[in-house]
Amino acid sequence: MIASFRKHPVGNLLDRLYLLAGYLAAACLVGLLVVIVMQMVARWTDLTFPGGTQYAGYLMAASTFLAFAYTLNSGGHIRVELLLQALGKSKFLVELWCLLVGTAASSYLAWYAVKLVYWSRKLHDLSQGLDATPLWYVQIPVAAGAIILAVCFADNLVTVIFTRRDNINQSAEAGLTE
Repeated sequence: MIASFRKHPVGNLLDRLYLLAGYLAAACLVGLLVVIVMQMVARWTDLTFPGGTQYAGYLMAASTFLAFAYTLNSGGHIRVELLLQALGKSKFLVELWCLLVGTAASSYLAWYAVKLVYWSRKLHDLSQGLDATPLWYVQIPVAAGAIILAVCFADNLVTVIFTRRDNINQSAEAGLTE
């Protein structure tokens, strides 16, 4: 039954969105590697790389938030399967409760992440480092990742309500086959 839901265009579109966010997170990690190597080269050659530490932090935050939804749907987050199996008939109610809390918490996070971007832009907030980067630039990927995570939780919640199963792939190799 869940496989038929995921063949629906909206389900496929959401799965592609989560996968795209995962790719963007990976690109941020590659960017983080490049920044770290540039910092190393700058130290060895007595060059300056202003804001290198800040950029590494920005890329780490972006990669973390962009990866949340993909990791959730591919089964990478910790779930206590032994407990869920032991619950028997109440498993549905516990999963429903967890997805309700997850949807509420991630929606709250997304709301305030977007609000942070708005106020940083409005107040012309700059980073404290030598780079003086407008903070709203680097907060956008965090807000986008938070929004995608909220959508992912809501997607799983709606799927559980209608199919009594979530979209979370139980296979440890889920992310490698896509």
